[in-house]
Amino acid sequence: MSEQNHAGRHAAPTRRDALAYGGAVTVGGLLAGCLDAADDGSAPNSTEPEPSTADEPAEDTSYSVSMAPMGDVTFDEVPKTAYAYSPHYADMAVAFGHGDAIASLGAPDAYTTSMNYYYETVEGASVDAGDLTAVWNDGVDKEVFYDIGADVHFQDPCWLRQFADNWTREDVDEVRQQIGPWFGNRYSREHTDPPAGCRDGYRYYTLWELSEKVAAVFREEKRFEAFRTMYERLEAEIRTNLPPEAERPTVGLVTIRDGTFRPYELNNPGFAKAHLRPLGAKDAFAASDQTYDENQDGRLDYEGMLSVDPDVILHSQGVGGFFDVAAIRETLEDHPVGGELAAVQNDRVYSSGTPFQGPLMNCFQLEMTAKQLYPDAFGEWPADGSEDAYPEIPTDEQLVDRNRIADGIRGDI
Repeated sequence: MSEQNHAGRHAAPTRRDALAYGGAVTVGGLLAGCLDAADDGSAPNSTEPEPSTADEPAEDTSYSVSMAPMGDVTFDEVPKTAYAYSPHYADMAVAFGHGDAIASLGAPDAYTTSMNYYYETVEGASVDAGDLTAVWNDGVDKEVFYDIGADVHFQDPCWLRQFADNWTREDVDEVRQQIGPWFGNRYSREHTDPPAGCRDGYRYYTLWELSEKVAAVFREEKRFEAFRTMYERLEAEIRTNLPPEAERPTVGLVTIRDGTFRPYELNNPGFAKAHLRPLGAKDAFAASDQTYDENQDGRLDYEGMLSVDPDVILHSQGVGGFFDVAAIRETLEDHPVGGELAAVQNDRVYSSGTPFQGPLMNCFQLEMTAKQLYPDAFGEWPADGSEDAYPEIPTDEQLVDRNRIADGIRGDI
């Protein structure tokens, strides 16, 4: 459908406009209500007329949440339908009891597999790819937004314009005006620069700052506080029980494909590494003579990897079917150079978590990584990368309280 047809089909103000702009459309609604009241058939000559409320303003239930790059976004009610491209926004909705609102993901089959890897262990946490619209289909079609008709779009419009070549500023404005507001911040993931036109006033948020803002969109501040308190206790327990720095392993965070290793920084800022920084491990690549740029797809061959030779290899996005880490481990073992890697010889090649993490996934990824890096302190990680779901952890070795998460999702806080 053409852009002109969209404009014609949605020329009149809709509830989406109220969500995006609050004031003007809400005033129009009040005026219409007054006209309806004046023509409802009531008897003007009644000796005991009902008290008039025509001049009394309706209670204003609108609220605003502010986040860069959008600024203040006003809602007149809690969104019932939410668009998401990346799974961390969907994870936030699930954590705060609004998972049913999520109507889309960029690639539902792939993303929900990773999400459900963790959700299988928590009652009430689930997401079904069959219920979600796929946003990505050799690009991002604006028509998908009209089909979904979401009350809020959890996506950074700056990133959409950079990522999808066919999107213009006018397209972004059209979705905001005709359907619903944007609410997302993509470049906090690695603290990379947004496009030139979006840099003024752009700021970076932590995972928990982003989560707090999404919770505010759903008016779930109490659920957020309960979740953050649980996280703070988890992080404090991990930090308290970390071994001395001298005894911590060197760690190489990579993805492995086609016989090459793509290294990633372990402790750099951004919510993508929120499950790694609290562990305080030594970045094997930062301490080596190898130079690379994480954002330029730098690669190492087997010999280059052996020159670094980390004590532990973490395979990024190794859960939920993105990579078969069990098969990758066998390939490394069978390779004449790969088999010499200390991590391979000591059986310390692990599936690591996803950078697309919200608060629920983050808590489990912290527990997982703590066990992988420091088994003497937190217990062994009992999985080899071939599993479809988060493994069973003995109750006395669990760092994450599954019942408290389930209570939070239900609103029992």
